Amino acid sequence: MRTFLRVSVLAALICLGISRPAAAVFGFKRWQPIKSLSLGSVDIRPSWESAWVRERLAADPAAEAIVASYLAGLSSAGYERDQQGVWIASGPFPVAQYQGEVPRSAASLTKVATTLAALATWGPTSHFETLIGWQGQIENGVLIGDLIVEGGEDPLFVWEEAIALGNTLQQLGIRQVSGNLIVTSNFTMNFETSPAESGQLLKQAMNVSEWDYAVERSYLEMPTGTPQPSIAISGQVQVSPNSLKNQASGWLVSHQSLPLIAILKAMNIYSNNPMSEQVANTLGGPAAVMRKVTEASGIAANEISIVNGSGLGEENRISPRATVTMMQTIQTLLRASTDNPAQNFTVSDIFPIAGADGGTVQDRGLPQNAVVKTGTLAVVSALAGAFPTQNNGVVWFSLLNYGSGLDTLRSRQDQVLSALEKQWGRAAELPPELQTTVRIGVAPYQFGDSRRNQIIDNPADKTTSAQP
Repeated sequence: MRTFLRVSVLAALICLGISRPAAAVFGFKRWQPIKSLSLGSVDIRPSWESAWVRERLAADPAAEAIVASYLAGLSSAGYERDQQGVWIASGPFPVAQYQGEVPRSAASLTKVATTLAALATWGPTSHFETLIGWQGQIENGVLIGDLIVEGGEDPLFVWEEAIALGNTLQQLGIRQVSGNLIVTSNFTMNFETSPAESGQLLKQAMNVSEWDYAVERSYLEMPTGTPQPSIAISGQVQVSPNSLKNQASGWLVSHQSLPLIAILKAMNIYSNNPMSEQVANTLGGPAAVMRKVTEASGIAANEISIVNGSGLGEENRISPRATVTMMQTIQTLLRASTDNPAQNFTVSDIFPIAGADGGTVQDRGLPQNAVVKTGTLAVVSALAGAFPTQNNGVVWFSLLNYGSGLDTLRSRQDQVLSALEKQWGRAAELPPELQTTVRIGVAPYQFGDSRRNQIIDNPADKTTSAQP
């Protein structure tokens, strides 16, 4: 009778148009469901595909047993079961979950929301622009007046970028500034929140005689033979609260940041809080981030609540299901980022890869080629991402744990994911959905690449053209 029922239900599903059912529950080999029509990042499924059908397609007793064992182990270790959340999915379907729709303290999984909002707003290949100009006049390599830096909200302007910028200015013949260095309030460097401090760091980086160990160390990471700028600025650092675009005598250089995909990758590898806060603020703040996330992904508003862009504080709460949905939406945006599929990105280009990228996933016992985002507070350990399997394709997951003893929680996270990988088999090769081309520090994603400094006006050219 049971066999007859399974066959009958399978036949009914085929009649409905589900040509490749993921039907482990029916006793057949698990296949992937038919590809749904996608509008942006939201799946538009056929009207006949009911919640009951989706649940039957997704059911996986083995995965449910592994998750149940994981939760039982947490309980036996003294963790409150009702304070944990789990969502394991194959494609759009959950194969196992526990309180998956309940928002929980997400810690740095909040950066997944910030990442999604940034991608949905700007796109992966966009840049932040910093303009360098002057007030006064330039004579014989001396700027008689002030050097102006019009910030562009670049959250990854670091020592190497400043050194390369100094070299470009020196190539334009500028050796000295008699006046001040004026920076606008949206210029930041080395993750400093203070524009005044950022200006001091820029002034230091552009004059080798003021370098200390920190600058020297960064310089040594640049290509051998990179020049050392020696632009002496006689005045002080001043901060302008307003744009100076209409007050400059002229503009010398347009500095283009690394593309957004690389900026977000660096932010997520090291879970950099100042970077994520700056990105979120540039987007309009936490409320704007939430609005952009729900619009892009279709996540219910009651499954996400954030008060900042970084995840600092337990007030940032996201459900396990919403976390997976955000990561899948990011994948959709990246895979359709250009008209040329060969140039498209994946989640592996924007989140750290276990065993390859270091940072917060260093020394974890995660499945091979897992791409993940971690989140950590004093009593919060969160982990979300995806990993490839032989029999179930790319598996998406979100584990939100609450309780003290973070090493224990991390270890148990690694164990449950490894058990799922063992159940479905380790992928023989990396699928296209998880391949990566973005490596921070490797061309074309190198810090201090002078090719991102575009000359606007060359004072030397003007001097030459003025001669009889």
